[in-house]
Amino acid sequence: MIIGQIKDGIVLDHITAGHGMDIYKILGLDKLDCTVAMIKNADSTKKGRKDIIKVGQVIDLDFDVLGYIDPGITVNIIQDGKLAKRQHLNLPERVRGIIRCKNPRCITSVEQELVHEFRLTDPEKKIYRCIYCEHEAPKTIE
Repeated sequence: MIIGQIKDGIVLDHITAGHGMDIYKILGLDKLDCTVAMIKNADSTKKGRKDIIKVGQVIDLDFDVLGYIDPGITVNIIQDGKLAKRQHLNLPERVRGIIRCKNPRCITSVEQELVHEFRLTDPEKKIYRCIYCEHEAPKTIE
C-alpha cells in the first residue's frame, strides 16, 4: 500500500493501535477540507502495531488533548516535503476544558462557567484528579 508524501502538513505517528479513529473524531479531522489519511495497524518496531494519521495541511492541534489520549504520540510537522519539527508527547501535568468532572457534588456542576480542570496525580497509572473536589477523572473524553 502506498500513501502519498505530504508537501505541507502534519503526521501523527506512534498512535496506539486502535486509537487512530478516536483521535480522528476528537480532533474533528472529518471537518477539514484537505487530504487526511488514516493508517491502522501498521507494523512498528517499537510497539508491534501502531496507527498513523497524515493531514494534508498544517492545523492547530491541542497537544494536551493528544497527550491525554495517547502520550506516546509523535507529532511531525512537514514543510516543503521535509520534516520541519518533531515533538514527542507526554502526559500533561494539567488538562483544562478537555474532560468533565462526573462528581455531582463538585462545584463545577453548580457553577457552570467554571472550566473543568484536572491535575496529574499518578503518572504511572495515568490518574488525573479534579482540582476542585479531587474526584478521579474519567478515562475517556466525551
